[in-house]
Amino acid sequence: MNSVDSLLEILELKHLEENQFEGVSESVGSPNVFGGQVLAQALNAAYRTIHNNRVLHSLHAYFLEAGHLDYPIHYDVSIMRDGGSFSVRRVTASQNNQTIFILSASFHKTEEGYSHQIEMKPDMKQPEELMSWTDILNEYGSMLPSKTKAFLEIPRPVEFKPTYLPNPLDRKDLPPLADVWFKLKGDVGDMELAIKQQILTYISDYNILSVALQPHASKAHWGNLLTASLDHSMWFFREFDLNDWLLFSLETPSTGNARGFAKGNIFTRDGVLVASVAQEGLMRPIKKS
Repeated sequence: MNSVDSLLEILELKHLEENQFEGVSESVGSPNVFGGQVLAQALNAAYRTIHNNRVLHSLHAYFLEAGHLDYPIHYDVSIMRDGGSFSVRRVTASQNNQTIFILSASFHKTEEGYSHQIEMKPDMKQPEELMSWTDILNEYGSMLPSKTKAFLEIPRPVEFKPTYLPNPLDRKDLPPLADVWFKLKGDVGDMELAIKQQILTYISDYNILSVALQPHASKAHWGNLLTASLDHSMWFFREFDLNDWLLFSLETPSTGNARGFAKGNIFTRDGVLVASVAQEGLMRPIKKS
């Protein structure tokens, strides 16, 4: 899966019967189904039951069990409410009759109101000045740890460009902040907002838990931790264009009790705030036997 077309094929679900859908999975380097894929597929299912032109403004989800890459995922949508201004859907995802994920999503009719937003960080390095994950692999692949190299070799429909590149061989604690530019690969073209929101939801599960490891990087890394997304929330504010780079500006307010919490804001290149994201993930140290 290395282009927007292949991503769209994964996100578009098969319709089974009324309010029930089925999806397949694609590996992103993990032995389990990528959380962003389940989030986006569940949103696809929810949107398929919205027939009043309302637009997603928020979603809240819990990951209950690891998804198996070889089995289809069944999505069952419950229509919780269709009110005068808001519509709410609940989506349950299951494999082999076991619930693995639940999502609540709220959709709002278009209305006029007051508007403000926080500002993007000043003097942010532009994506043209930075190395992408692909550039890092091509330039330093022979010097990278084997697990890092294997992760970067996985084909992806998104290119990422972090504004800061830590040395993976230099184990030291890092600030609880990160900024990553991202852009889809391939010809994006014009898309309706519903599809763009599904794609942004998919991408939002990348990088977010990584920032929670940074303040503990002298000791903690992917090789000595059991990690998994536990919950994920997202709020959508404004229209956006997926043909250009977007910035995911991240921070981690807290880690503790084998959990890490991170949140972030997604901006357009010219500083328009598109969405906000929050996630808590498992960060359980692996005990040596």
